[in-house]
Amino acid sequence: MKNLKYAVMLAVAGMALVLGGCAGSYQARNVDLKESVLVNPDILVKGGDDQALYRYVNPAVDIKSYTKIMIAPVQIRKDGELDKDELENYQKLANNGFVLLNQELAKDYQIVTVAEPGTMRLQVAITDADTSKPVRNTLSTVMPIGMALSVVKVGATGKQSGVGEISAEFKFTDAMTGQLIAAALDRRVGGKSLSTLWSTWNDANQGLKYWAQQTRFALCQERKGTGCVKPEN
Repeated sequence: MKNLKYAVMLAVAGMALVLGGCAGSYQARNVDLKESVLVNPDILVKGGDDQALYRYVNPAVDIKSYTKIMIAPVQIRKDGELDKDELENYQKLANNGFVLLNQELAKDYQIVTVAEPGTMRLQVAITDADTSKPVRNTLSTVMPIGMALSVVKVGATGKQSGVGEISAEFKFTDAMTGQLIAAALDRRVGGKSLSTLWSTWNDANQGLKYWAQQTRFALCQERKGTGCVKPEN
């Protein structure tokens, strides 16, 4: 096993010179609607291009009327029990997600901690996450046979071999009245980046980073803003 790992590391070092890094994360093909824990899943509809897999936007709400936002601590709402190590890792993901959302949304909104007129409240729940499997990830990234198997798996499941994933739900409400403004349910899976092959939670963190940028982008589009910055995968 040690010899295999050493051989793989040498292969990575050599192939890194000729292979470019790929996407940090990309949208999965599907997500289970049962993972909707913040809103009734019956109201969610399939999203289109550059949108979450499932979403809802209240047609009676004018997004432009909101200039402030309260961001609640990111929740962990995974189905089933987590052991101590899993809970610790999930909490790190939740903390990272909270920081990333604050950093992105502060570019367009005043971040507040008390409900005021013109304030949205954002709640986010991580409903599932999984680590990448470093050895398998490396084999499927740099070894010809492994790469072929990874392509087959993408065709069948939409997810490459050995990569991590994360699912989350987003809910916007009026901070004063509790009226539902919008909601989204999405799932992202890891890409094949040679620089992060041995970071097992990187794929999940890349998903959180993308969602923070996508949330800002989606709000910009909804309020018909100019210069909306589309996130890169």
